[in-house]
Amino acid sequence: MRTVSFSTLTIAVCCALASGVAAADTDGYIVSNLPTLGGTRTQGNSVNNRGWVAGFSTYAGNSHRFATAWYGGQIHDLGTLGGPNSDVAWPVKNVTGLIAGISQTATPEPLGETWSCAGFLAGSTGFICRGFAWKGGQMRMLPTLGGNNGFAAGANNRGQITGWAETSTLDPSCEGPGPGKSGQVLQFLPVIYGPGDGAIQALPLLAGDSSGAATAINDHGQAVGISGSCDQAVGRYTAAHAVLWDNGTVTDIGAGVLPAPFWNTPMAINEHGDVVGFAGDPSDITAGLTHAFIWTREGGMQLLNTDASDNSTATGINAQRQVSGYFVAGDGSLHGFVWDAVNGMRDLNDLKGDYPNVIALANDINDAGEITGRATVAGGTRVAIVAVPSDQ
Repeated sequence: MRTVSFSTLTIAVCCALASGVAAADTDGYIVSNLPTLGGTRTQGNSVNNRGWVAGFSTYAGNSHRFATAWYGGQIHDLGTLGGPNSDVAWPVKNVTGLIAGISQTATPEPLGETWSCAGFLAGSTGFICRGFAWKGGQMRMLPTLGGNNGFAAGANNRGQITGWAETSTLDPSCEGPGPGKSGQVLQFLPVIYGPGDGAIQALPLLAGDSSGAATAINDHGQAVGISGSCDQAVGRYTAAHAVLWDNGTVTDIGAGVLPAPFWNTPMAINEHGDVVGFAGDPSDITAGLTHAFIWTREGGMQLLNTDASDNSTATGINAQRQVSGYFVAGDGSLHGFVWDAVNGMRDLNDLKGDYPNVIALANDINDAGEITGRATVAGGTRVAIVAVPSDQ
């Protein structure tokens, strides 16, 4: 594991939580770049309530992604499970030092499947990919349900990790091999790993569905994810339904509301059980067009932006129901946003003060209102960022 100091970086991490001050509406943010491992591609995908940021970074002259964490004034390369790429791809809310993510192994993929990891590892394929749990400088591989591949997403403070894992069952609803196809042939199920090492529990699907995935979990053990057919293993018809698991029961939270039977994906759940994510649009099965949503028990499923031109994704939600995400701007570029019930969806680029770079992604938000994501520097370099509310 490589560690590089960034003690000179001016960044107010975790200050509001440390002082016991709740996050509030803000008129602006102080945005800082996080250091890299030397390459031109770095991204923050998770920020917890201790201010730990996690995501990936690259080395100079190398396009491989390495799961990365920023904490204690340093950048940490978390390593891999023996393969060329790894990533902390989802918001991880654990504050005890547990980080979950995905990594390729050194074992070639025997069935030629692309698997879900390819969408988060810059399209890199050819190796078995598994979920990992990292703590105290050690990365351990998470199990499957008898198949080859797995995926780890969110984690709570009880040591539970959400994800999905292949079984040994050939699922006829999988897309299968062929030109332009994913090659997926094995069923995969939503799972919770842990809290013990080696523990894995499959979660139930909706009646009639054959595959699915669990993406996020809170400290009450409430988890969210998708239920559908096997398809590509990267969403689409696997995400026919956005679901919530609570006390062993699976509920379709988008039933009768979500307009398309594809790409309906919860991304995050807070401690109150509020859920955010994105919904597919009936006009676009390629997922080029999606709509950010919030689901609450009292309000049900609602879009964050009801404008007909909306193309957005919600990625994170905190205890104050502040939501992070990104949308496609008028010029076709991605812009990060923050949303709350009072102000609606606001472009972070209108709130960034004198920060010079375009904030393209807002991938997670913690209870202090701190946001992590990605900005684009002139010349195309992508840097991980933290945006701290200026009133802190």
